[in-house]
Amino acid sequence: MTNDCIEGTLRIMYSNIAEPINLGSSELVTINQLVDVAEQIAGVRLRRIYNLDAPRGVNGRNSDNTMILDRLEWQPSIRLRDGLEKTYRWIENQMCGRDVRPSSTHFAMSVA
Repeated sequence: MTNDCIEGTLRIMYSNIAEPINLGSSELVTINQLVDVAEQIAGVRLRRIYNLDAPRGVNGRNSDNTMILDRLEWQPSIRLRDGLEKTYRWIENQMCGRDVRPSSTHFAMSVA
């Protein structure tokens, strides 16, 4: 499994794209759903406090990958949950001082 963030960044960097372009998960997620996933990954349960008087924002967020797919014929393939879990485990290992290496430390990509 390659790292979508690295692969996407390299593809954009070696392209002729000069304007801003989205690179992210196209999975629509609410903040509550994101917290649910983080809780599951970390094995914790958080107390949520809502300010019902605050302005309401959008119902959810995702990345519109139309341009990156059109211009580079590529889009991220790693599920949001999988990427978050991989990131969480890496941070956990760094913070706990364990010397745990990812299963694949090599990244190779061919850019035409």
